[in-house]
Amino acid sequence: MKTIALGLMLLLMIDMHAIAQETPKKYEIAEPPKCINNKGEQVEFRQHNNTRLQVAAGIANRDGQGIPFVVRVNYAFSPLEFQSFIDRHECAHHQTGDVDRPHPPRNGSEHLLNESISDCIAILRLRDEENYGEDRLKAVISAMRTDMTKIGFPKISITSRISNVENCYKRDGSPADFIEAIKIRRAQNQ
Repeated sequence: MKTIALGLMLLLMIDMHAIAQETPKKYEIAEPPKCINNKGEQVEFRQHNNTRLQVAAGIANRDGQGIPFVVRVNYAFSPLEFQSFIDRHECAHHQTGDVDRPHPPRNGSEHLLNESISDCIAILRLRDEENYGEDRLKAVISAMRTDMTKIGFPKISITSRISNVENCYKRDGSPADFIEAIKIRRAQNQ
């Protein structure tokens, strides 16, 4: 009888541990940054939650009235540092004009380049505007690795994206200079 009781108690403890592992940690929601797009328009930030997806994400677009916006999805599931990174990444799509250009094919080279550029602008803004040091850079990278793994990105994609963020963090120059260089390059290629 003691063996059965001990076994049941052990199973209950394992079940409780599994439940605890499934319940993600919740974080407070970061204040959105100021975001002005490439046309001088104020970008709105809108909150959305989806309990099925337990990772933070962002989407940059325009609504039916043409208002530029960023949807902040499930921010409570990621640390403040990563929320701030996502906000600035999505803002960068507005700042560089990605939102108003035809969207390139998903996972094509142009799409991946746009994502790398937005990551670079985001980490430069955090470095220069929010004084992100190495510790906060590591927090961004850790959350990025965790969320990309949960979503199912291949390891090579995760490693490449993190390497880009780390390299951009070290680069000289301001985020505004970087954005201007991107806009000039795109204008020359049209």
